[in-house]
Amino acid sequence: MNHDPAITRRTFLRTSGAGACALCAARAAAQDVPGDAPADAKPRIVVRDAMWYERLPDKAVRCLLCPRECVVAEVERGYCGVRENQAGQYKTLVYGTLCSVNMDPIEKKPLYHYLPTTPALSVATAGCNMECKFCQNWRISQYRPEQVDSLVVPPENLVRVARNRGAPTMAFTYSEPVVFYEYMHDAAAEGRKNGVGSVMISNGYIREDPMRELCKHLTGVKVDLKAFTETFYVDQCSAHLEPVLKTLEVLADVGMHTEIVVLLIPTLNDSMGEIRQMATWIVKHMGPDVPLHFSRFHPTYRVKNLPPTPVATLDRARKTAMDAGLRFVYVGNVPLHEGGHTYCPGCGKVVIRRVGYRTDTSNLKDGTCRSCGRKIPGVWSQEQALAFTVPEGKGPKTGPAAGEASL
Repeated sequence: MNHDPAITRRTFLRTSGAGACALCAARAAAQDVPGDAPADAKPRIVVRDAMWYERLPDKAVRCLLCPRECVVAEVERGYCGVRENQAGQYKTLVYGTLCSVNMDPIEKKPLYHYLPTTPALSVATAGCNMECKFCQNWRISQYRPEQVDSLVVPPENLVRVARNRGAPTMAFTYSEPVVFYEYMHDAAAEGRKNGVGSVMISNGYIREDPMRELCKHLTGVKVDLKAFTETFYVDQCSAHLEPVLKTLEVLADVGMHTEIVVLLIPTLNDSMGEIRQMATWIVKHMGPDVPLHFSRFHPTYRVKNLPPTPVATLDRARKTAMDAGLRFVYVGNVPLHEGGHTYCPGCGKVVIRRVGYRTDTSNLKDGTCRSCGRKIPGVWSQEQALAFTVPEGKGPKTGPAAGEASL
């Protein structure tokens, strides 16, 4: 038997029935769905019209959702595995097919400057438009929808669940919400109408116009900035850096509350020179008040040959980023670390204290430091979250409908 070393796990899973572990994990997650959703979890396909594509000759289509711009022949799927060309019409196969639904503290996303102490109804479908070798959720992100147990939950049901459970926010997370864009778009819009905010927990690999359109309905975004080198993105994620930086610029341009997370992996993206360049770029293009989280890596998926990130490395990264001008820099995945607290840039006092997912906001009053009265940037009330709107002229240049055939 010949073995092709170029075959990745994604390719193998797409062309085989290997999915037992993912199905077990998804089934367990699906059982946590609140009572408004059906309980009979099994692999499901829900076909709906996709947004953001153009038709090409011979019934081909070009996807215009993410930077890959996949050209997809009839009956084929895009790189993400959840969008399919059906007779020249591009379709999403995961509209509302949730393989993971949980109530999480918002701090778990992590979002530290967005409604602290509140829960977020967190959901995902199968699929991703990257293939990160260190992915924690590869059992759903690297599988196709027919390989993962899921529940069909329409947007209005999801919003009702959030309201019934007292969650002010829905979080689109775990896998990659860009690939279930249509569902996130509609659920976030429905949430807005009913007093529920929506946050996207994303790799930021999305084209500019779809991101601007989505910002009309979201109330916050967290972007995983995998590294600050093109080499890392190509070798470790099968992607590119520049589109992610563009997404961050778009979010800053529309005024969206944004937080950034960097998973520091020993020897791959943890040099202080790279950290300094990254922090300098963030200050220049987004401002000094964007929260930046450095998270500790633990061996997983296809990167098991490297040790956990030394805490000393995280400490140096935090100091380097703050020296570059960022005011709110955090250390994640390290219990009881002082870098998990929010400090007032004015008086230096702890404004928000965190121990695990337990959060004390007693020194924060109406978004200001009780000790000195300095305003702390963030989203501190549901009214503030829902009041966000995309400024006039900052929306997409083109609409999300399919275009005419290109010749």
